[in-house]
Amino acid sequence: MKRLFILSAFVVGLLLSSIATASNFPTEEPVGGEPFGYSTTNIGDGLYVFRWWVYRNIFLVTDEGVIVTDPINPKVANQLLSEIRKITDKPVKYVVYSHNHHDHISGGKVFKDQGATFIAHKNVLKELGDHPSPVTPLPDITFEDEYTVQLGGRTLELKYFGPNHGESLVVMRLPKEKILFIVDIVTPRRVAFRTMPDFWPDEWIRSLKEIEQMDFDYVISGHGPETQPAIDPASVVEEQRVYLEDLMAAVKKAMDSGSHNPDVLRKTVKLPKYENWQYYKEWLPMNIERIWAYYHMGW
Repeated sequence: MKRLFILSAFVVGLLLSSIATASNFPTEEPVGGEPFGYSTTNIGDGLYVFRWWVYRNIFLVTDEGVIVTDPINPKVANQLLSEIRKITDKPVKYVVYSHNHHDHISGGKVFKDQGATFIAHKNVLKELGDHPSPVTPLPDITFEDEYTVQLGGRTLELKYFGPNHGESLVVMRLPKEKILFIVDIVTPRRVAFRTMPDFWPDEWIRSLKEIEQMDFDYVISGHGPETQPAIDPASVVEEQRVYLEDLMAAVKKAMDSGSHNPDVLRKTVKLPKYENWQYYKEWLPMNIERIWAYYHMGW
């Protein structure tokens, strides 16, 4: 079977631009400058990145069936299944949830109806059980720290790093290809999402430090605009961590100097190093207020 990333030129091409095997097209009016379109990018060796709007997942086509991650929502999951059917008629055997948040996983019923087995961290079972939805199946298989999915000679490793973004987020690793699929806690070249809902800033940094010790060369992130490459170098994990550390240090320095008003901090704390990152102007003030809450209120 053809190995992934044999040619360095191919790697460079992937890092510079997404190679779509399905057409991008707007299905709704753009929101915040991002079109509601989709694309499917062939990474190689049966691995694909599916994008809808700013959401991404991966699916792995093997000789015995397909492993799908994060089915997003019912409408998009139907499109995802259609894209898979353009590539293979093999059944979808497994669906892996990255975590419990409905904006990433609420399309699961489409694949449950196809007979797929669902896998997630054990905390997802409680979280979805507490907030049941007919379109989001409960996981059939749960685990505590690590779990390995094997199908058709391919391997997908799942690892839990503790609370960081919610209490059930897992990082997925393709060991042969040395690729990580990371949702929400690494979004390359973008500041943290708005007010960092359901994030623990200190645990987020701790988790990223631990992830950096894993054996990987590339990262596929669960978010990214159409213009962002489908796959990035491993360095984006460190870049995300350093941003968070710089953010926390800048807010703490301002507060230690006597500024405790979040409205003032939002206007005075600046991180010019990141001014070219996506949503710097719009979201940095909200990032700052979240870190103010961490230091001032303990959460």
